[in-house]
Amino acid sequence: MSDLFSLLKEKVSGKELKLVFPEGTDERILTAANRLAGEGILMPILVGSKDEITKKADELNLTLEGVEIYDPQTFEGMNELVASFVERRKGKATEEQAQKILLDENYFGTMLVYTGQAHGLVSGAAHSTADTVRPALQIIKTKEGIKKTSGVFIMVRGDEKYVFADCAINIAPDSQDLAEIAIESAKTADMFNIEPRVAMLSFSTKGSAKSPETERVADAVKIAKEMDPTLVLDGEFQFDAAFVPSVAASKAPDSVLKGDANVFVFPSLEAGNIGYKIAQRLGNFEAVGPILQGLNAPVNDLSRGCNAEDVYKLALITAGQAI
Repeated sequence: MSDLFSLLKEKVSGKELKLVFPEGTDERILTAANRLAGEGILMPILVGSKDEITKKADELNLTLEGVEIYDPQTFEGMNELVASFVERRKGKATEEQAQKILLDENYFGTMLVYTGQAHGLVSGAAHSTADTVRPALQIIKTKEGIKKTSGVFIMVRGDEKYVFADCAINIAPDSQDLAEIAIESAKTADMFNIEPRVAMLSFSTKGSAKSPETERVADAVKIAKEMDPTLVLDGEFQFDAAFVPSVAASKAPDSVLKGDANVFVFPSLEAGNIGYKIAQRLGNFEAVGPILQGLNAPVNDLSRGCNAEDVYKLALITAGQAI
């Protein structure tokens, strides 16, 4: 696990990246921001009252050197943010409404990313997932050709690293959704120096069972291959056919995958969420994430039960996505 984040630190250090943290007075956020700035990895932007943030930092005996503080109540560029927000929402918010909306720290922070004043955002220590993700979907939006964002986990055990998707966002993805998740998950794998070999999972291997569920995955394979013909990807696969060479040789001898897949796209959120938790609890894998993907700029959501180390790691991941 330490190697994983040492690699990310090397990638992002010296890139002069800025990440915005909307929960500026949270002890965990302040501690992680202090560490990120102190190590010279990136510049944290804390959102909130400068007096309150400074007071909290003093209580924690933390320096704010290398950290910027933006207060929505006094931010000099607020008029420009309001105008950009109104334009981006295309008639869904008046200027007066935008002024109120942008006093919300998550909307304010997301607009800093959208306008290029920050490269990514990390929130969720004191907010729900919806509070973090909704502004991103409304303002930053998904990449061209991608309809929905998705959430992946990097599963780590010793030197083993795998990508599991989607385990966080889409309850019942259709074939197009699954194909997009596969393409974006391969990009996430690249970020962690995992050469992607993508398996689209099902309860069937290469037509061994026929149902709308298996055909949905088989169709997703075709769409994904059209989207990126260079990607090593196949399906539909049962997990053992994707992961065990001897089973792959028996069930799918002609596949480009030989039981050596390392990116696994689950057919539903139900399957993905159960799958990663089984690997985590029974297989003793550490689950890093969820990492949101498919957005035009990186936004990631913390668990409200996170600690400062979790904040630090997710900041590194978000910075890695920004490169």
